[in-house]
Amino acid sequence: MNKKVKVTPCACISHDNDHGRLKVEVEMPGVDKNEIKLDMRKDSFCVSAPRGEDTEYSGCYMLAHEVTADKAEAQYENGLLRIFAPMRDWGHKVTVPIQ
Repeated sequence: MNKKVKVTPCACISHDNDHGRLKVEVEMPGVDKNEIKLDMRKDSFCVSAPRGEDTEYSGCYMLAHEVTADKAEAQYENGLLRIFAPMRDWGHKVTVPIQ
């Protein structure tokens, strides 16, 4: 029985304040972009992809801000999956006075 080793890929999440979106970078070297599965939700995402015969990248991540999942975009190049997701209500801010 040949079980695949599951590896959680490293992910870096940052704000793109100029465009009001989250930018997510997930390291997944050695995978075929056509085999990457990305599921977005308003507060999280899951990604998986096989790498070779014995390894699979697989991980789920919580987001600090809600996003509009159906408007997310993704690109894969040189082992790096980049996801851009618009943040919900990013323009609506209230400044709280400090007393």
